Amino acid sequence: MVWNADELGDVGDQLVGAFQNPGILIGIPLALLGAVFMSFGAQYQHRGVTKVERLTGSSGSGGLEFSHLLRLLARPSWVIGTVMLGLAIVCQLSALAFAPLIVVQPLGAIALVITTLLNAQISGHKPTRRSLIAIAACVGGIFVFVAIAALYATEKPVSNTELITILVLLAVVAIVFTGLWIWLRKRIGPLFYIIAAGVLYGFVATLAKVIIERIKASDFDWLTFTCLGALLVAAIVGAYFVQSAYASGPPDLVVAGLTVVDPIVAIIIGLTILQEAAGAPLWVFISFGIVGAIAVWGVFQLARHHPQVVSDSQELPIQRGSQGGPVDAAHPRTGSVKVTEAVAKVWPEPPVKDKSDSPDSRER
Repeated sequence: MVWNADELGDVGDQLVGAFQNPGILIGIPLALLGAVFMSFGAQYQHRGVTKVERLTGSSGSGGLEFSHLLRLLARPSWVIGTVMLGLAIVCQLSALAFAPLIVVQPLGAIALVITTLLNAQISGHKPTRRSLIAIAACVGGIFVFVAIAALYATEKPVSNTELITILVLLAVVAIVFTGLWIWLRKRIGPLFYIIAAGVLYGFVATLAKVIIERIKASDFDWLTFTCLGALLVAAIVGAYFVQSAYASGPPDLVVAGLTVVDPIVAIIIGLTILQEAAGAPLWVFISFGIVGAIAVWGVFQLARHHPQVVSDSQELPIQRGSQGGPVDAAHPRTGSVKVTEAVAKVWPEPPVKDKSDSPDSRER
């Protein structure tokens, strides 16, 4: 594709205009701060879920029971994680109040990088070359999308017809996922919970954006309150799926799915229903499809090659970081191991442990 001088000039003007927009300049930092809270919140919540599983002697991989949920309320790590995720939501909603949905929502992908480093430090599962490639595909694909979206994203008032369409789609999606969960509950793995939660949270982000704009316009009709109710129900169901995902998969895999599936769903809604990129040329939509496919590919590759998943399935012996000792010749020091060791020197003990996680308490 060859661009002439006029086309290049138009792109340059759009780029400058995007970063002169005070809304985008405020929204992006808020979204990044939310990603940091999300990273720590995910690690704390995952620790609380696994601790409850250990104390009860029962697995929540087929969906957490009500008794699990009650015990989580007594776990300090889970409560702290919930508070942090609440702060992440506040940052995300604040960002949506300033910037377009398709610019803000994908920035949560930065949480994947932070969560990966945290989990490597805490679990001792060093990221492998394949898992790092998968993470790079997730984060790279999403950030390329943001770079393109920042040039062409626009905001329009959401009509009642568009809003009803979103609510109907959410109802269909909720029915489908609930039916699959009831039918296949004992056989489904973490990918189901991750995808289901990601799709629901994509609708939650969209409805949140709509509600914020309606509050700005002092539009408090029945449809606004219907959206609020749908948002709360979708958020609660999505949160349950997330906790069940923590019970059957590592936290960085969960965050990878959420930070890819969630924005892609929100983006599709923004592009097709809300028309947030209506004036974009064809190559922009083609680029969206390509980078989105790369990001999704990264999630599936991470689910397949994540060192903790592989280790738990007993397919490959993984040396734990807490085991120490000499490095086996069959497990050479790779660049990814050196990265996590470097992080360990700077941050030897990430603060995500319960006070009750002492050696004596683990025996009780």
